[in-house]
Amino acid sequence: MTLSRRTPRRARGFTLVEAILVIVIIGILAAVVALFIRAPILGYRDAVDRAEITDQADLALRRIARDIRLALPNSVRVVNGNSLEFLQTKTGGRYLAVDDGVTSLPAFDDPAQTAFTVLAPPDSFAQVAAGDRVVVYNLGVAPADAYGGGNSGVVQAAPAYTTDATLGRIATVRLNANPFAAATPALPSPTRSFQVVSGPVSFYCQNAGDGTQTLMRAWGYAINATQSAVPSGGQRAIVAARLTNCNGLFNYDTAATQRTGLVLVSLELRGRYPDSPAIRLVHQIHVDNTP
Repeated sequence: MTLSRRTPRRARGFTLVEAILVIVIIGILAAVVALFIRAPILGYRDAVDRAEITDQADLALRRIARDIRLALPNSVRVVNGNSLEFLQTKTGGRYLAVDDGVTSLPAFDDPAQTAFTVLAPPDSFAQVAAGDRVVVYNLGVAPADAYGGGNSGVVQAAPAYTTDATLGRIATVRLNANPFAAATPALPSPTRSFQVVSGPVSFYCQNAGDGTQTLMRAWGYAINATQSAVPSGGQRAIVAARLTNCNGLFNYDTAATQRTGLVLVSLELRGRYPDSPAIRLVHQIHVDNTP
């Protein structure tokens, strides 16, 4: 009986040279793929970034425009081109005089008279509360300047309503004092119109600490005759972030813009990435300066 001898098989695998060659080939292929993929990925990233900051700038401009359209006539003012302030109105209407069949209120010749009667369609003065201000014929210069207080009185309490057989629903608004008669000269409205102001609103910039600026909105602070670049007190909210700068952010300090009633707002925002291009949006907002 003959026994067959089997030759043991040699263990097979990759040699070190083969492994190195595979790694080199894979690296070359990865570099080629990355070269062609990098540009589309960066393009997509930049497109998303531009869309994001464009939406942010557009939303900020819409917010500013909505607020400015509620501004008291002749109350918009700008300091240093980067801070804008105005008095925001709640409502308004027409006050009554002697030829309407009621006592002439507000009395522009009697400082002791602290109430006046106004036409009050339903829901027209539901939002008026104590602490609001009633402004008559605001021209933006003394004595008809609501910032100085010569033509604005503080509301003492919510209006009281009655019904007149001829005039319909009317309201009596009582004030803490009568500044209209105290002004020299007293300036009643030729159209007997008035506005109710809730208080001042400001838009201003503050340093974000990363080389950009943040656009802020302030409200609920006291009315001051002199505008401050950054108002003190009140509440704050962020309107837009990553502004490249605030120079020329607001333009309303020239005779041409004030005469036409146009507030120019120019927002330039930077993306989240250092190499992202900035987006600049410009908006013109019309403000009604008819007192």
